[in-house]
Amino acid sequence: MKKFLAHIDVMPLKEILDPQGKAVTGSMKNLGLPEISNVRIGRHITLEVAAETKEAATEKVEAACKKLLANLIMESYQYDIKEL
Repeated sequence: MKKFLAHIDVMPLKEILDPQGKAVTGSMKNLGLPEISNVRIGRHITLEVAAETKEAATEKVEAACKKLLANLIMESYQYDIKEL
């Protein structure tokens, strides 16, 4: 059995209001950084997967994202998997 490391980014959908991102965008102006705009805040998740192949590891990561890590009504996700 091989080990794989997955890096997963979960972000709010572009159509969904991001109150944290909006607050940070406003703070950038207050900090003298008006050039920074449209901040979106999400989550970065790493996990190790034991699987025979990268394809099998990908299936497990996909299932974890869909069933637990991302709320598909409000969030999107993307990931990268590498063998350890």
